[in-house]
Amino acid sequence: MRWRPRRVAILAVPLVVLLGGTQFLITQPASSATTAATRIMALGDSITGSPGCWRALLWQRLQENGYTNIDMVGTQPAQGCSIAYDGENEGHGGALVTTVADQNQLPAWLAATLPDVVLMHFGTNDVWSNRATDTILAAYSTLVDQMRASNATMRILVAQIIPMNPSTCPECAQRAIDLNAAIPAWAASKTTSASPITVVDQWTGFDPATDTYDGVHPNDAGDQKMSDTWYPPLASALAGTTPSAPASSPASSPASSPATSPSSASPSSASPSAAPSSSPPPSSTGCSATYQIVNQWESGFQGGVTVTNTGTAAISGWTVTFTFADGQTITQSWNATVTQSGSSVTVQSTTWNGELAGAASASAGFLATWDGSTNAVPAMTCTAS
Repeated sequence: MRWRPRRVAILAVPLVVLLGGTQFLITQPASSATTAATRIMALGDSITGSPGCWRALLWQRLQENGYTNIDMVGTQPAQGCSIAYDGENEGHGGALVTTVADQNQLPAWLAATLPDVVLMHFGTNDVWSNRATDTILAAYSTLVDQMRASNATMRILVAQIIPMNPSTCPECAQRAIDLNAAIPAWAASKTTSASPITVVDQWTGFDPATDTYDGVHPNDAGDQKMSDTWYPPLASALAGTTPSAPASSPASSPASSPATSPSSASPSSASPSAAPSSSPPPSSTGCSATYQIVNQWESGFQGGVTVTNTGTAAISGWTVTFTFADGQTITQSWNATVTQSGSSVTVQSTTWNGELAGAASASAGFLATWDGSTNAVPAMTCTAS
């Protein structure tokens, strides 16, 4: 839900006091019966936001246990997960925490959403990009200072990141261990009584061989573990929010894992460009696709495809085709089966993101090379099945 200003009603309540036979009429404020919702921001990269279905599971569990007066906030909308949930977040695919700090990106996100609690799982792309642990922790400190400038009593939950073991980065596993080992001491040095920092151990018990689909991004089992690990410290942070009666019947679990892969290159521009596809107009079944250049650097770029079910009936799968005009070549992809023959590209849904209800969306991403001069947005065709 989007943030709305707090409105607190103050009523004048008369009070008659009798002193020495003389009556004094005093007025005193009566507090509103409505308490403003606690705003919670999930901050991070693709593990948090693309689609980051651990957030859907966490939101469900909070609702089922009576924590209904909460508002998940962020400038990024919900993605996928196949269920209705409050999914706004601040998970940016491919983002480095060091870049977010260096480019001063967080203050605008905070100003737009005004969170009371921040859940931060951030640093996976920095580890992949071989940023030094001290540099990552310095970025954490910058972000914490900015959080407190937004809200002096911000409650901050910082994760020791989940293990990573991608096939293209054998050194990443140890780098993640080194970062996680340094986080508790850093947190102890930055925590305050007004704005406490809680370290959340997302590392222990998480196995990248069985809990991710690519050595980095959680699968369904990984999403469940992340949700289970976040819940106790978040419930504690919400101690001031009185739970209402638990829901009588829990909703179904979301399907699927996050989408966007980390990029090890440092982008020169974070300005995305997107163009709608020439897909058929809405009908009982159908889909549309948009193309986005997420990041771009001298010899490569990170792109994305977002598919939306434009019909009223659910679809079980989708296929997007397009043609590069300038010699671009895809080198890596995620959350879809991507094939390229010459300049022609086919992007096909996977088992976990093909099924889309009416108006629902799913995303896929890729890394590609280009000539450094022309990177035109291709026309898109989407076919639903």
